[in-house]
Amino acid sequence: MILAGDIGATNTRLALFDGTPERSYPIAEQIYASHDYPGLEAIASQFVRGANASITSACFGVAGPVKDGRSSTTNLAWIVDSRDLARDLRLSFVALLNDLEASAHGLPWLRPDEIVVLQEGAPDAAGHRALIAAGTGLGEAGLYWDGRRHRPFATEGEHASFAPSDEIEIDLLRHLIRRYEQVSWERVLSGPGLVNIYSFLRDSGRGEEPSWLADEISSGEPAAVISTVALAGRSRLCSDALDLFVTLYGAETGNLALKVMATGGVYVGGGIAPKILTRLRGPAFVKAFVAKGRMRPLLEAMPLRVVLNDSLALLGAARYAASEAPAD
Repeated sequence: MILAGDIGATNTRLALFDGTPERSYPIAEQIYASHDYPGLEAIASQFVRGANASITSACFGVAGPVKDGRSSTTNLAWIVDSRDLARDLRLSFVALLNDLEASAHGLPWLRPDEIVVLQEGAPDAAGHRALIAAGTGLGEAGLYWDGRRHRPFATEGEHASFAPSDEIEIDLLRHLIRRYEQVSWERVLSGPGLVNIYSFLRDSGRGEEPSWLADEISSGEPAAVISTVALAGRSRLCSDALDLFVTLYGAETGNLALKVMATGGVYVGGGIAPKILTRLRGPAFVKAFVAKGRMRPLLEAMPLRVVLNDSLALLGAARYAASEAPAD
């Protein structure tokens, strides 16, 4: 029995899997509000007690850099250590992965109906792959092709400096420089990033915020309100914010594809993509993805897909534990 976890700044999702190397479905699953607990050890112990199961191994995907089995989560005040978890859970094998690395391990378990193709790419596409995912934060990972299989690896590319490409994006950077010491891609490509874009357009006089919209944003989850109102066509300001978000998402996805040389394909995961799929399937995302000057033909040959399964990191953590945990 495998304990798998997807540890995010907002939610911690834990599940039990039967430990087979092929895709299986959770035997038990629970979502916890991360900020309600002092650390992962408390949540994991509570979950295992409640499930009343005998665990043989565990793997957790964590939103932050992992070094020597330890992570200080980026947007959550936790220190997660695989040794502490192994001690508390009484396990000989506990793995800690960056959440996007864990997600990358889950890609082979996806069904065809859990993927939407944005760009077919070359029919003989092969080689390295890349994964980008916007949600509460932004994550990026690569999958190195070793000649036999893809080997996921973590990056912290989302914290690289945001690079504007036209006048409005330059103005957006100027706006954000006043608020942040360093303006990273995560500052524009995430739930809070969408709010940043919206606030910039509003405060720079590029759109009007009616009182009903201000009330909805202040009383709800701002990013969700902005995207929902935009998709419903109820506000030009929200629609423009989402359009700029989609263009920037495509641009950074193209940046990652070039850096990883992802000739085997690029995946767009995370919680936001399925919710705004209609906009991602429009022309703006792919246009920005391939707009890399002399490298355009290279990018046009890369398959580009959206992942609809929001449990990818959980699946990947289970797959990693099933394949890497030593046999008894």
